[in-house]
Amino acid sequence: MLYRTAGQFKTSYKKDQALFPVRQDATLLALILGLAWIVFPFMASEFAFQTLLIPVLVYSLAALGLNILTGFAGQLSLGTGAFMGVGAYACYKMITIFPEMNLIVAVLLSGFFSSIVGVAFGLPSLRIKGFYLAIATLAAQFFLVWMFEKVGWLYNYSNTGAIQVPNIDMFGVAVAGPLASSVTKYYFVLFIVTVVTVVMINLTRGTQGRIWKATRDMDIAAELIGINLLKSKLTAFAVSSYVVGVSGALFVFLWRGAAEPNLFDISLSFRVLFIAIIGGLGSIMGNFLGAILIVALPVVLNILPELFGIEIASATVEHLNIMIIGSLIIFFLIIEPHGLARLWALIREKLIIWPFPH
Repeated sequence: MLYRTAGQFKTSYKKDQALFPVRQDATLLALILGLAWIVFPFMASEFAFQTLLIPVLVYSLAALGLNILTGFAGQLSLGTGAFMGVGAYACYKMITIFPEMNLIVAVLLSGFFSSIVGVAFGLPSLRIKGFYLAIATLAAQFFLVWMFEKVGWLYNYSNTGAIQVPNIDMFGVAVAGPLASSVTKYYFVLFIVTVVTVVMINLTRGTQGRIWKATRDMDIAAELIGINLLKSKLTAFAVSSYVVGVSGALFVFLWRGAAEPNLFDISLSFRVLFIAIIGGLGSIMGNFLGAILIVALPVVLNILPELFGIEIASATVEHLNIMIIGSLIIFFLIIEPHGLARLWALIREKLIIWPFPH
């Protein structure tokens, strides 16, 4: 009954292709944005900000970048963690070289450096695809992490080899660094994620999105109808790496506060890939659903035993987390390859036609 569409008429092609053809979808999104922008900042604790809210947003943006490449354009990548590192190190160098630079500008510009690197490593996609392309991006993963370790200029020749986020002010308010509050960091990340997500929604629903989908479904047929595969694939790598680079800058500057090269190793790439798979490849909303599940699962596994008075070692909790995530991936790959986004779509369809059978 909540999704009853009686009386909602689509009298033009424009209305039929609207972002929210059903009024309830717009209402639900407005409710979610209201919670994110108004309710959570005033009700969440420091623990919630650092373990749930901020990491969910950062991982959602990283998964969105990977989904542009893999879900929409059909190009495999196992180097997401390294491209996040490029964005983080680029942002760090810009802030240290130009201390007066606005952090929003630095974060958004850092994505361009990651985009350039992504295009360079995306060139093999013109000749190879599938498993072989995944191996090429895996090589990029190891090469870039090696650079983060060996090129001292990237971390300003620090004795520890790590980058440390300095205190950064905007309009007299600390937005990053040890002095910044979690609420301020959360609002900063939420603003960037909201803007980038809106841009990506419009991009994937437009001409470029259709070109990527045609390339993903059958690149030979796409080329026969006049699509430039070189431009299509490299554009996907560029846009994907840009979004991933921005998420990497947020990852370090607004959440971690410091980073060593091994923070961007292959495990981070797999974590982002798991979020995209569980959430649903080729879906914007799925990235957020997958991130909520992957980020919240370890927190829930730690809290539940305490509520029932059960003591479980932290190592056991970590093993349970890995086992559950692995089981979820197998479940979605077999039962519902399109992930949580597709499950929500099915529930939504049932609600629209309820109480009639599907």
